[in-house]
Amino acid sequence: MTIRKSTTPGTLDNPLTHDPMNQAPMTPTLSELPARESDAMASRQNRNLEMQLMPEALARAHMQQRLREAEHERRSMHLLAARRLQRRAERASLRARRALAMAVMQ
Repeated sequence: MTIRKSTTPGTLDNPLTHDPMNQAPMTPTLSELPARESDAMASRQNRNLEMQLMPEALARAHMQQRLREAEHERRSMHLLAARRLQRRAERASLRARRALAMAVMQ
């Protein structure tokens, strides 16, 4: 028994691009589906394909959310580190001013 990879564009196995903003839409047009005897049959096929691709779309949305959360966390940690360094520099500046004032007074 052989396992076939999906050849439908926009799936996890075969993405058109790895950039989430440029990925193909998850729902194919009716022209991409094989010709059927009636529109009802094509509509049913389209719905079945959409249902099969839903977990992939959900996984993609979940990963995008996780990436946004990670970026937000990275920015907040960077901001905290910058504030910490600023406070340290201000304390060093005050120490230098005091030392200079003491040197001038003596």
